Amino acid sequence: MKKTLFLILLVLPIITLAQDLRLNNDGSTSSNQLDDNKTVVDNREKPPITDYKIISVKNDTTFVDTTLTIYKDYKFNYLRKDNFELLPYSNVGQSYTKLAYQLDDDNLVPGIGAAAKQYPYLEVDDIFYYNVPTPLTELFFKTTFEQGQNLDAFFTSNISPQVNFFIAYKGLRSLGKYQNNLTSQGSFRFGGSYHSKNKRYQLKTHFVSQDLSAEENGGLTTLANLQYQSGADDFSERNLLEVNFQDAESILLAKRFFLKHDYAIIAPKDSLSTNSVKLEHTLNFTDKEYHYSQSAAFAGFGEAFETSGLRDEAEYQNVSNTLKGIYENKTLGKLSVRAKHYNLNYGYQTKLVLNNTIIPNRVQEDVISAGAEYQNRIQEFDVYGNIEANVNGEYTGSNLYGEAGYSLDKENRLSASIQTISRTPDFNYLLFQSDYVNYNWSNDFENIEEQKIKIALKSEKLLNAEVLFVQINNHTYFGFTDNPDQESSADTLVKPFQYSQKIDYLKLKVNKVFAFNRFKLDNTLMYQHVSSGGEVFRVPDFVTRNSLYYEDYLFNKALFLQTGFTFNYFTKFNPNAYDPILGDYVVQNSFQLDNQYSVDYFFNAKVKQTRIFFKLENMTRIFTGNSDYAAPSYPYRDFVVRFGLVWNFFL
Repeated sequence: MKKTLFLILLVLPIITLAQDLRLNNDGSTSSNQLDDNKTVVDNREKPPITDYKIISVKNDTTFVDTTLTIYKDYKFNYLRKDNFELLPYSNVGQSYTKLAYQLDDDNLVPGIGAAAKQYPYLEVDDIFYYNVPTPLTELFFKTTFEQGQNLDAFFTSNISPQVNFFIAYKGLRSLGKYQNNLTSQGSFRFGGSYHSKNKRYQLKTHFVSQDLSAEENGGLTTLANLQYQSGADDFSERNLLEVNFQDAESILLAKRFFLKHDYAIIAPKDSLSTNSVKLEHTLNFTDKEYHYSQSAAFAGFGEAFETSGLRDEAEYQNVSNTLKGIYENKTLGKLSVRAKHYNLNYGYQTKLVLNNTIIPNRVQEDVISAGAEYQNRIQEFDVYGNIEANVNGEYTGSNLYGEAGYSLDKENRLSASIQTISRTPDFNYLLFQSDYVNYNWSNDFENIEEQKIKIALKSEKLLNAEVLFVQINNHTYFGFTDNPDQESSADTLVKPFQYSQKIDYLKLKVNKVFAFNRFKLDNTLMYQHVSSGGEVFRVPDFVTRNSLYYEDYLFNKALFLQTGFTFNYFTKFNPNAYDPILGDYVVQNSFQLDNQYSVDYFFNAKVKQTRIFFKLENMTRIFTGNSDYAAPSYPYRDFVVRFGLVWNFFL
């Protein structure tokens, strides 16, 4: 990974310099027109920021945003997303404890599982495409925990007005504070877009290769937990605390090739044309592997087939092809019909006979689904509907989704959606093999069924609010069961279960900003209630984040300053345990996180196109000490000083 990261950092400046020299020689940019917003820099025109377009896979378009807001501070983390609903483990690149559930998985075919490892995985919707008048570079850097750094380097350029390409690499290395706690990541991204001169043919494509590795230690031992909770100065050096083992590692490997292209059979001739017909094809080739290796068997996981050199490898491939026909009319709206074929391949190298039961080694299945979408704007209402069902193959599933939005005015919008979905659990619930005897099973679970109602209000004057009500049947989870085998030193063993009763989950989330001259108070409050099924579906009742900060321009507006405090708090609940063999979560009843809070001080600044971030994380622990946890036997982060930047180059 270090060699690849060095190569990216070496090549990007060369590309940037070459582009800059090219622009200086011909004295122009790829922008064809001038307007009043453009200024002259270095004897050439500088396009406005709105010309640097960012396009989603669904063709939603925004532009590069170099402003500094409190929400940029919330996203300045390893995931580069707002992690309000997540509680991080002690080291960057480890897992998170969920403080709430999104429940937005719409896949009708099973995935590989390993949910605790999937947070940094870049999905298709996480990859964007670009159209820029001049080359654009973005560098993200942030310090980590002991001997490491987190870097994300990105470059994009238009070869011509019709062709754009981008290349990026994300690297992470963090040793961590505890024994055998090293995390590492390398994510390479490359892609581009193209459209013909008459725009009848359009193409988006990308390739992503990701490897996410972590040393596993099984958490603190029983004695080390007591020492950690005592707050004694002798154990302020966290590497003195004993962990369950120091010889294990987990790795999630993932590669994806994605291609989406369409051709307008009937294209609008001008802005007055009302009809268009398109034919669209999408190819998604996804390959994942999850490996868990350990030098010597750990008694806490139960009996093992091998005493040394343990290694589990789960392989997963999903090759899907989607053919879609799209009809669009200015009055009637946009209607599309589609057919999709999945080829699934999941499994292991060998079959296993255990207790006179055959554990198969592989699942190979072809699934065909059919669906339709409708979208239109009727006066002030935006309506959208989607229906999809698996019509052939072993894995049944269906998804029915409807949404309507109403704009009260430019600053106030109300939307509501309803969804019912039925889908197969992930493969690691259905089939799993391991060198540990207990971690071998083959199950035939029922489909998970979810019904969701969501209402959202976005109002700059009032507040932003979101209400989500979910009802779940056949919820699938990992849990502990008592170990009847007295010869094994493991008190409990992990097994997959399916909850036979109904789960009712309510989430209310509200955000409001109060401004007092140069001071602002940003509040995000979340209330949750599980009225039935709380024994397997655990969340805190109340979660809050409050940021009080000051912001203003200084030095004749050469610098924009933002500084203040962020307070995070959640009420007590039983978090899920982490299982490194599965790379997944386990419902547990023996450990509770008490009412827990943290306070961060931040000092952020913007100079030209550079945003600089400086933070004292969990600063109150300087005075009170830290005995908080993120999960059973996995401590929460101590006080630490971290800093970094996001830097954009416009050539």
